[in-house]
Amino acid sequence: MAPKGDNVIVSNIKLERMLSMKGGKGEASYANNSQAQAQHARSVLHLLKETLDGVHLNSPELPFVVVDLGCSCGSNTIYIIDVIIKHIIKRFEALAVDPPEFSAFFSDLPGNDFNTLFQLLPPLATYGGSMEECLAADNHRSYFAAGVPGSFYRRLFPARSIDVFHSAFSLHWLSQVPESVVDVRSTAYNRGRVSIHGANEAAAAAYRKQFQTDLAGFLWARAHELKRGGSMFLVCLGRTSLDPTDQGGAGLLFGTHFQDAWDDLVQEGLISSEKRDSFNIPVYAPSLQDFKEVVEADGSFSINKLEVFKGGSPLVVNQPDDAAEVGRALANSCRSVSGVLVDAHIGDRLSEELFSRVERRATNHAKDLLEKLQFFHIVASLSLA
Repeated sequence: MAPKGDNVIVSNIKLERMLSMKGGKGEASYANNSQAQAQHARSVLHLLKETLDGVHLNSPELPFVVVDLGCSCGSNTIYIIDVIIKHIIKRFEALAVDPPEFSAFFSDLPGNDFNTLFQLLPPLATYGGSMEECLAADNHRSYFAAGVPGSFYRRLFPARSIDVFHSAFSLHWLSQVPESVVDVRSTAYNRGRVSIHGANEAAAAAYRKQFQTDLAGFLWARAHELKRGGSMFLVCLGRTSLDPTDQGGAGLLFGTHFQDAWDDLVQEGLISSEKRDSFNIPVYAPSLQDFKEVVEADGSFSINKLEVFKGGSPLVVNQPDDAAEVGRALANSCRSVSGVLVDAHIGDRLSEELFSRVERRATNHAKDLLEKLQFFHIVASLSLA
């Protein structure tokens, strides 16, 4: 990525090379602002375990391979991998069969802070090289780990090599902002907006088409990589409205105070309206029908479960009555997932200005945010058809 600074424009760099959750361990980092994702993931663990109960157990002489797609750089991915492997171990033990060795791949885009993630990994237990000793060791991991950089909208692994794919809170991120959305000559030009929320009909259709194209690519790649008898468990932001311009919780996150903060910068003469309009968050929260149509059209997977699940608020605050804490939590939540893109688009200094305005506006609407900001998720359990 080109060096960041004031007035830096990164229009010629593909989103795939840029996009990542905010790394490190600072106040606005993803590692310190993903507690809500952790809570939401725990709320669907029973559905994950149902999926794992349907996975075919191969010979224990072969390693059992798990992948987390869109792993980011916090502890949530490590927790989920641990849950998956422990559940599979119990299944082997119930059959009175020694469990196999386990391999876990943590995958995300190349810009992901894999260094922070790897520092969070417990040490590998290899006492004497025995898997039984490894599994018995407390505070040690019972699997071999590796990072796999790359877009999950393409192939990442050898054919028929993976037993379980898991992906949470990632598939709503598009591979790119639809070109027509930032093309001033197009009817889909998203004038005055920085997200799909509240966009015109043509812009919404462009976002929806991009989501369909991306999900179809994701399914095609996984259909080649998944072992026969394997399964996928997917969670992404979803919406209950049939109208794609009503993005629900994602819309409230990016279409209200975040949007207003961009408008502030324009009105104060810090950036041009064209600069604002050339920035769009590449996020699309699908409806259940959006998701189902793509899976059925692809035809590679059978749907074991597909539902909309109420995930709750993305804001985790210790003192809900403290408006300043609520405002800071919303600003940090926005910054942890979009800060890298904002920095690249307008530079570090203006990015600071923007998120300070997000925080101030959110502080002034703290009570309303706590009452209305709720996420819904699409939860899908899929197996090869």
